[in-house]
Amino acid sequence: MKYLLFLLLPMVVFATSSFITETEYASQLYKNPRGIACGRCHGDHGEGKLIANYVHKNKKKSFVGPRINNVQYRKFYKALHERKKGMPRYYLTPKEVEALYFYLHKDDKKKAKNAK
Repeated sequence: MKYLLFLLLPMVVFATSSFITETEYASQLYKNPRGIACGRCHGDHGEGKLIANYVHKNKKKSFVGPRINNVQYRKFYKALHERKKGMPRYYLTPKEVEALYFYLHKDDKKKAKNAK
């Protein structure tokens, strides 16, 4: 019994802690969620980014990843679960979507604290 307790104790102690913070997890998720980084199209901080310029029917056009760091959560969640032109499907869990959203809005929390 003493040996069993000795073996299970580390599991109990470390089960409540994590080797990575929520911010680190969200950062890594944003940088490489399923092989294609969000930042490649939406910018390092979700500010939007020019992806490509091209010509279509003799007209110059641009393909731009929209700004996503100013989107409300409901719209953000919905956008990640709808089929959009040029947007890959990631099949993110609700927890992953939440982590990404709060990663993009971490500065909002700082601004709110500084405003008090």
